[in-house]
Amino acid sequence: MELLRHLLAALAAGADPGPFALLRRDGADHLDVLTGDVEVVSQLADIPLPPGPAGPRTLALVPFRQIVERGFACVDDGAALECLRVGGHERVPLPAALAALPAGAVTATGGRFDIGDERYAEIVGEVLRAEIGRGEGANFVIHRTYTATIAGPPLAAALAALRRLLIGERGAYWTFLVHTGTRVLVGATPERHVSVDEGLVRMNPISGTHRLPASGPDRGALLRFLADHKEIDELFMVLDEELKMMARVAERGGQVLGPYLKEMSHLVHTEYLLAGRGRLDVREVLRETMFAPTVTGSPLENAFRVIARHEGRGRRYYGGVLALFGRDEAGGQTLDAPILIRTAEISPGGELRVPVGATLVRHSTPDGETAETHTKAAGLLAALGLRPSVTAPEPAATAGTGAGATAPLGADPEIAAALAGRNRGLARFWMSERTATPDTVPGLAGRSALVVDGEDTFTGMLAHQLRALGLTVTVRPWHSAGDTTGFDLVVPGPGPGDPTTRDDPRMAAMRGVVADLLARRRPMLAVCLGHQLLAGLLGLRLRRREATYQGLARDIDLFGHRRRVGFYSTFTAEFDQDELLTSHGVVRLARDHIGGHDHTGGHDHTGGRDAAVHALRGPTFAGLQFHPESVLSLDGHEVLRDLLTELLLAPARLGGHSTA
Repeated sequence: MELLRHLLAALAAGADPGPFALLRRDGADHLDVLTGDVEVVSQLADIPLPPGPAGPRTLALVPFRQIVERGFACVDDGAALECLRVGGHERVPLPAALAALPAGAVTATGGRFDIGDERYAEIVGEVLRAEIGRGEGANFVIHRTYTATIAGPPLAAALAALRRLLIGERGAYWTFLVHTGTRVLVGATPERHVSVDEGLVRMNPISGTHRLPASGPDRGALLRFLADHKEIDELFMVLDEELKMMARVAERGGQVLGPYLKEMSHLVHTEYLLAGRGRLDVREVLRETMFAPTVTGSPLENAFRVIARHEGRGRRYYGGVLALFGRDEAGGQTLDAPILIRTAEISPGGELRVPVGATLVRHSTPDGETAETHTKAAGLLAALGLRPSVTAPEPAATAGTGAGATAPLGADPEIAAALAGRNRGLARFWMSERTATPDTVPGLAGRSALVVDGEDTFTGMLAHQLRALGLTVTVRPWHSAGDTTGFDLVVPGPGPGDPTTRDDPRMAAMRGVVADLLARRRPMLAVCLGHQLLAGLLGLRLRRREATYQGLARDIDLFGHRRRVGFYSTFTAEFDQDELLTSHGVVRLARDHIGGHDHTGGHDHTGGRDAAVHALRGPTFAGLQFHPESVLSLDGHEVLRDLLTELLLAPARLGGHSTA
């Protein structure tokens, strides 16, 4: 305990102990004590990761503004990317650490949210109407910040708060304090963003929040929460978004494990674990996964624009990560990066900031999301003396080790069954571990495909599914689609926004790709936005739905086959017949019946005799309004297999053309 004693002795004497970090990581029975020097770098690639024996090398505080590295929109507040280069490291058993840390109360004054409840509820309503309601995305996270002033030395208060979190909080992925000299961060974050260990990449999407009553867990209320469609959809949407990220950093994408419960002192979350193998530098893994959809939204790039529009101020470290870089016994790189939520930032002058946010989806209500921000802040505010404490059944630092430990809620058979039941409609492709040998379809192996990304990295998941069928796949962004003639198949892919817009550069570029493929009779599979643009060029009317299909799984009739597929759409094409005669040949349409139930709790009022078109099939092309690559598409992989077999293996019968 020499390092910890030295730090505490310096503080007791009124001296600056220098930069340090105290970390209790997931399930550990000890506190890691790290000391060293701090340097500020400008890019993630500049984070030092020197060789040496196994252990931690650098602890980086990655602010939200770091997303400017990827060219995404951001209100740039200038928060620094600070790196603690580890010079000293020791492990202190938790009982000894708790005995050494100061046990005094924390006093803070002037506590309030920077945005009041009424105004925050108004912002929620604006996002639901103007963003989700107009096709800009499926979900978005908008934050507000609780502010106060710490009475007394800020670092002493942070140490006392850390001790209270170690004792009173449950289920945290990291419980931590980081002191860089310019700021202190203290918190108990429930969520791993990304980790890498011996080449295994893992992510941990958490979403859905159940508030625990003061009297403790209510089994009936928890079961109702687990059956709540809003909470289920919220988790599925962030699961899809993190699978997009895994598609970029794991060689065969991510396998889905779970769902599980994440139990904390004031609330319960639901979560999945994603795992896959990769060989990227860990700093590149972190860059490619900035930042978690659970604190931003989806599609990711547009979510940053929405956040900037509606927040209008920087986030500092909220939504960023702590990132512990190190080496394993073989000298390989390691990474463990929790998300900076349920975290307080304290300035040297005692200014306290506790940012919290709510995930807004099509089912959200302004009052419900406002209440959720209070719940998420409660545990940390209690540790800081700003809210009443909640007494856990057993101290979190020793929970599970003594006779009085309470059984996990997930061990209840009915609760376990409710969790497992969530997976019945999910895509088998993502629930199983894939091997290096693809399950190729005869005739597809060796064919080439170009996927044009319309600014939604669902295209990464789509590429993995196409490769699993045996194709070689290239993905290019909409602004650099380039020459398409060298590919057997071109896939104009998904993206946010209004497909009827004529002056948007992205829409114009994607429409140009589709029009060129039509004119030259090139094999084409258009997905979501690509499908909408294709439908428009074929003469179908496009309209905005009254009830959005953002994150919605449905059973549809797909050319005579019942298929369960996932939608992320606000716009749809519509027509009044099952066939359309065009200059490109006869086009078959898969569409809703007139006045059919829309599976969102009401009827799809299409007006007149027109009905929503879910898919179309022409001589050399097909279009899908839904996402076959989504985890929501139970039959998505089979749909792709069947369509590609038609498009690429029977061009002569269909009057098409192939370069193969």
